[in-house]
Amino acid sequence: MTSTKQTYASDALAAIHATATDLHAAALKDTRTMHRFDELCLTAVEDFTPDQIRTLRLRERASQAVFARYLNVTPSTVSQWERGEKRPRGASAKLLALVAKNGLQSIA
Repeated sequence: MTSTKQTYASDALAAIHATATDLHAAALKDTRTMHRFDELCLTAVEDFTPDQIRTLRLRERASQAVFARYLNVTPSTVSQWERGEKRPRGASAKLLALVAKNGLQSIA
């Protein structure tokens, strides 16, 4: 498994996932089971509609430029998301899910 920082749905699930990861590393848990643990324990990434993105940004009282800076994208990208011209993917989608759950300061 990689050593990237992961965000868990709860502290308990973080502990369970750490144990499962150790079992997988010791070849006591197969990869398929490990993938199921990943799905269960890690924060889910959802698809956000343009209105949801705008509402989230306004809830956090951030301009498009400030919101973009937190998400490590350009203000133009945030604008395109809010107009429905583009969809957040990958790390941007994950960061949006974290902001939705925990607020903008959670990714500061």
